[in-house]
Amino acid sequence: MFSSEYTWITIALLLFLALAAWKGLRPMLAKLDSRSERIRKEIEEAQALREEAQKLLADYKRRQRDALKEAEEIVEHAKTEAQRIRQNSEKELEESLQRREQMMMDKISQAEADAIAEVRNQAVDVAIAAAGKLIAENLDKDGQKALTESSIETVGNKLN
Repeated sequence: MFSSEYTWITIALLLFLALAAWKGLRPMLAKLDSRSERIRKEIEEAQALREEAQKLLADYKRRQRDALKEAEEIVEHAKTEAQRIRQNSEKELEESLQRREQMMMDKISQAEADAIAEVRNQAVDVAIAAAGKLIAENLDKDGQKALTESSIETVGNKLN
């Protein structure tokens, strides 16, 4: 039994394994335990980070929804404000056009009144000139004298 080299190799292997197990098993198990503990901590940390990332994602999504809602409100307010400004501008334009139209109508009426007065004045001047010419042609000196005295007397009576 001890004469075979396989036996000695087997005994040496068993002694080596026993010695390795006796001296190396505890540090190896301790190293494996520490490594498994480190991996467990990293997994817990990764889970914590994942939960935090999910919370941040939910928060950003909520903020994005709020921002979109606020942007829609701003756009709606701007549309309402633009509509109000447009209506006010249309109203002011219409009022301005009515005022200008009234001013033009007043100017036209004034120009018409001025033209009528000028035509009357010219008609009176023409009538006076024609009457003076007719009187000068048809009245003699005695008739002119009598007419002048009669006119002076009439004016005098009207002034008193």
